[in-house]
Amino acid sequence: MPPSQLPFVLLLALLGLAVWHDVRARRIPNALVFPGALLGLALHALLPAGSGLGTPMGGLGIASALGGLAIGLAILLPMYAFGLMGAGDAKLLAMVGAFVGAGDIAAVGIATLLAGGLLALAVAAHQGILRRVLNGTYHTVLHAGLSQMKDGIALPAPSGRLPYAVAIAAGTVACVAWLRLVGKLPL
Repeated sequence: MPPSQLPFVLLLALLGLAVWHDVRARRIPNALVFPGALLGLALHALLPAGSGLGTPMGGLGIASALGGLAIGLAILLPMYAFGLMGAGDAKLLAMVGAFVGAGDIAAVGIATLLAGGLLALAVAAHQGILRRVLNGTYHTVLHAGLSQMKDGIALPAPSGRLPYAVAIAAGTVACVAWLRLVGKLPL
């Protein structure tokens, strides 16, 4: 394996471990995301200059890696604050941001949110509650988040059972694949 592939392989390994933990225990351990974030920061500080995980692979510098970490955390932090997801999910996207840098974490975040939506629909369909979830989503959007909907039907509470590391991994891999294919992800 060429040394330039090391950041990509390490990120894939960390995401794989996060998915395994999240699917198995519905939790992403700090012992995985904190060292992973430090590793991402260190790689960008130490590797020869390049375009991150794009083409050519290489270090973006510590400022971009720190920016990616901060933006990655900021993307999912509001959802954590509202109790819609766990802190580990927000910290995992921050770790990914340390690897992809400030320039690409927004695209990874958007891809993650799209993958999370598809994952939620797939889980709802598997559980036989897809119609109820879609109806609740429709009424939530229609009534701008009111706690009670028309005819006294309460909004469904989030279940907390969605292993969001799967969505983060899928969004990250999709964006990194795009980076590798086209050379640089347009934002």
